[in-house]
Amino acid sequence: MLSHPITVASYNMRKAIGTDRRRNPQRVLDVLREIDADVVALQEADRRVGGRSSAVPHELIDAHGHYKAVPLGVKNRRVLDRLPRIGARVDELFNTDTRNIGWHGNALLVKHDVEVMDVAALELPTLEPRGAVLAELLIADKPLRVVGLHLDLSGLWRRRQMRAILDEIAGRPNQMPSVLMGDTNEWRSAAGCLTELDGNYRLAPTGPSFHSRRPVAALDRIIVDNQLRIEAAGVHHSSSARVASDHLPIWARLSF
Repeated sequence: MLSHPITVASYNMRKAIGTDRRRNPQRVLDVLREIDADVVALQEADRRVGGRSSAVPHELIDAHGHYKAVPLGVKNRRVLDRLPRIGARVDELFNTDTRNIGWHGNALLVKHDVEVMDVAALELPTLEPRGAVLAELLIADKPLRVVGLHLDLSGLWRRRQMRAILDEIAGRPNQMPSVLMGDTNEWRSAAGCLTELDGNYRLAPTGPSFHSRRPVAALDRIIVDNQLRIEAAGVHHSSSARVASDHLPIWARLSF
């Protein structure tokens, strides 16, 4: 048994653009500090155009001190990378930081005492670029696999994507409890892509998180392996969270 429960959270940060239409990455980090989760799955963490850089600068994360980004060892595809003799020197030539933090916008943050044992960046079946991120972690001497995801707007592709993620988990060489977190884009709790869970997982009862000004839809989900116990779960309602993104963060407190 864990000496204390762990808290996980998921947040569609909308590239750090708040409901006031201002980009403010510091505000995102401040909201995460309020939640104080051990592991955070972020969606829309990288910009979709230009250099595809992190919407929250790496230096800001380091200075904030609460979290470290899980290094995925992959880079989002960028138009400039294809240019001969320029692609490898984009950051240098344009004097800009185009480093991504995630994969297709999905990223994982963990507290500094969490050990990262293995990672994977998953390509998902879709008509447009989609992916998921996977990390196998050691938290308080207990292994935990976390998958961050942002599924398609199309119900058909969402089901295929969830199936691909579950198949990836089943094929991993090391067995451990798993948590899937992110924006499922699934409005129904007992249909669509969530039927692929097939009794092996259950939904944490977090509640509606979208839209942040007036939440009516539970698009964001924390999906928990049956090996884990859900002690509490919810949506983080704070004045800063209602402005920082159009989604509210969700959280769950888990134990083995």
